[in-house]
Amino acid sequence: METQDSDVMEAVKASGESTLEKAKAKALAEFDQLLNVSLNIAVTGNTGSGKSSFINALRGLSDDDKDAAPTGVTETTMEVTKYEHSGMPNVKIWDLPGIGSPNFKADKYLKEVKFDTYDFFIILSSERFRENDIMLAKEIKKKKNFYFVRSKIDNDISSEQKKKGFDEKEVISKIREDCKNNLKEMGNPNIFLISSFELEKYDFENLRNTLEEDLPSHKRSALLQAWPVCSAKSLEQKIKFFKGMIWAASLASAGIAVVPVPGLSVACDAAIVLSFFLRCYYAFGLDDCSLTRLSEKVNIPLTEYVGKSKIASAIREKTLSRIQVSTTLAWLASAEYVMSLVPIVGSVAAAGLSFGTTMYILKEGLNELAEMAREIRKVAGLDVVCDNS
Repeated sequence: METQDSDVMEAVKASGESTLEKAKAKALAEFDQLLNVSLNIAVTGNTGSGKSSFINALRGLSDDDKDAAPTGVTETTMEVTKYEHSGMPNVKIWDLPGIGSPNFKADKYLKEVKFDTYDFFIILSSERFRENDIMLAKEIKKKKNFYFVRSKIDNDISSEQKKKGFDEKEVISKIREDCKNNLKEMGNPNIFLISSFELEKYDFENLRNTLEEDLPSHKRSALLQAWPVCSAKSLEQKIKFFKGMIWAASLASAGIAVVPVPGLSVACDAAIVLSFFLRCYYAFGLDDCSLTRLSEKVNIPLTEYVGKSKIASAIREKTLSRIQVSTTLAWLASAEYVMSLVPIVGSVAAAGLSFGTTMYILKEGLNELAEMAREIRKVAGLDVVCDNS
């Protein structure tokens, strides 16, 4: 009982509230926000700008994946198309029609694509930004944020590599300067140089950092969860974020069933735990699509490493077989992995999970998923930074 009380006190302290009841209310709101706060990203640009590949990259997909946005040298987007993030349905990326028409009218275009739907706009170009891009940016700027993204930098680098005296930094500098010159009348806007196939290079992480700074605080968690892992630093930021949510997940469960009720409390605890772990699983890039994309890039089979984590492999199995939620909850509450984390398993399945047990499972499960994500980056030959704080 003393341990139980200390666990509750730890969670209340982490909430920043003065009483348990206030902490519970805050936890329920925070956890609801974690899962449900909406984020709508609009992506537009001319034909051939790489919109679809960029959208697929944000969703952790390859261009040839089943649910990927269609790519092609001709305009594949004739109307607004919504794409949900594969593991986070509250995050939606909208592929807007091209803006290459000579009779383009920015105000009319924004009205037609339902301007108010989106949190911000990304204006993509694989070459020079043109007059239509500038007209659109000026119209967006009246009410919302926009970001100029120069895509396909990998193609530029590949082409320049064939020339004598090639210097990658110099090439990137020239491209950036050229973009700035094209956008002089916009003042001095940030320009992000990216490759949708090499997310760890160039300005992909800088773009995320800028978006995070500009978004309202309640929207930032959605961006942090959904944005692909593009560096060791970005992975550690995600891990730190989820560690900071353990108090809320624990108290949210307690807020549903303060006194363990046989059956009901198991389901409530399991629902919270499952939702938390699923978010970690997708945010850390442990799902099949993300690992397949990374495997193709580094030419190393990586999906097999998920099997080293009991919880990651179990989530993968249940996710792929599309088992109904009710079945999944029962599975999680009685899974061998979860039971192995409980010091005294006794009658947990019959009596419900205690607050301390739930907190313990969340901490240990998160640590296991985090270590798996770090190991995969190490095997792939990518940068690894371990922050155990």
